[in-house]
Amino acid sequence: MMIIKSDSDIRLMRKAGEIAGGALRAAGEAIRPGMSTKELDRVVESYIRSHGARPSFKGYGGFPASACISINNVVIHGIPSDQILLKEGDIVSVDVGAYIGGFHGDTANTFPVGKVSPEAMQLIEVTRASLMEAHKLLKNGVRLGDIGHCIESYVQQYGYSPVKDFVGHGIGRALHEDPNVPNFGRAGHGLRLPKGATVAIEPMINEGTDRVIVSNEDGWTVTTADGKLSAHYEHTFYIDETCGHILTLVD
Repeated sequence: MMIIKSDSDIRLMRKAGEIAGGALRAAGEAIRPGMSTKELDRVVESYIRSHGARPSFKGYGGFPASACISINNVVIHGIPSDQILLKEGDIVSVDVGAYIGGFHGDTANTFPVGKVSPEAMQLIEVTRASLMEAHKLLKNGVRLGDIGHCIESYVQQYGYSPVKDFVGHGIGRALHEDPNVPNFGRAGHGLRLPKGATVAIEPMINEGTDRVIVSNEDGWTVTTADGKLSAHYEHTFYIDETCGHILTLVD
């Protein structure tokens, strides 16, 4: 069941979103070749805790870290490690959640590590743009099918594929609430989002096939089935009468 938020709920969610967004920005500023993904995770956790919040992901379903850090062909849920080092030319997706005042904020970004190939940079830019195109649709009564269709049709112009096995979600007092928010769909179909809905929209866009593989070793790490690159962007949004407000945006 979708949970509609009050004005006071949104004020609290905005605080959680600002902290998550700030932690993501801190991660982006820290990224450099030779850095371990565990070191990057420590940057995220330090920022979140120093602002009075706690990492939403740490311990969630047994996840062992504060951020999901996913490199190149890892789509989502990469587990930070001292043994995994960022290299010049990598792209790295950082997914961050912060919990404070009873509410969560959830956001992600894909960063270039040093100088990357034009192909990798295009994937990053198109993935981000697909989220911003979906943002333009948000208002009271928007259908989930319209959001998904917008993202899917936008990235397909470039030969890319939205992941279908994992989707965005409602968010609030729980990190994952109803409804699911796919990055694909049929225009004019699907549940309508009313004023007061809060959702995390998160395009996960693959350079090649949409098929993915979940690691049998750790049960978390999701990779592209063809080994090609993947990028990931996410914001938490609040829907009002005329538009969608980004709660995880940092000025």
